Amino acid sequence: MASTRAAIRYAKAILDLANSKGVAEAVNNDMKSIASAIETNQELSTFIQNPTTTVEVKESALLEVFANVNGVTKGLFRLLFENKRFEILDAIALEYNKLFDENNGVEVAKVTTAIPMDAALEAKVLAKVATLSDKKITIENVVDPSIIGGFILRIGDNQYNASVANRLQVLKRELSN
Repeated sequence: MASTRAAIRYAKAILDLANSKGVAEAVNNDMKSIASAIETNQELSTFIQNPTTTVEVKESALLEVFANVNGVTKGLFRLLFENKRFEILDAIALEYNKLFDENNGVEVAKVTTAIPMDAALEAKVLAKVATLSDKKITIENVVDPSIIGGFILRIGDNQYNASVANRLQVLKRELSN
């Protein structure tokens, strides 16, 4: 889901509040759970997006599904209830995670592979990434069979494409010239 300006504003406000209460990490974990749940559970996603479901029903359902979240996170549910903006919850959660990582000097390396990475490959990628960035790195693996093999590494604005699909594309261009 694309992040909206509203989602960024909510995320910043929630992060400021969480930092002031010393619970930013706990709320970050809540946001990871929420984003993951909405992403992997089509029913939950559809429920949150459904304009015919009342905000009261959405809020009580979210408080039930995420009963163990931090008070700040429950406060976000209340705010979204008051402003009737539950549909951007996913975007807010993702934006919060991004801001939290930025504030803590953590950079996300997005590694696209044709099949899920195993621990050995992840260790190799982390070792390579450590030479490219002085920040603390977390790896996010995206599986895309269309790259055939190899990997695509993206850190911030930099991208390194070592995919088989890319090599074939380069070869095709060279042959047609």
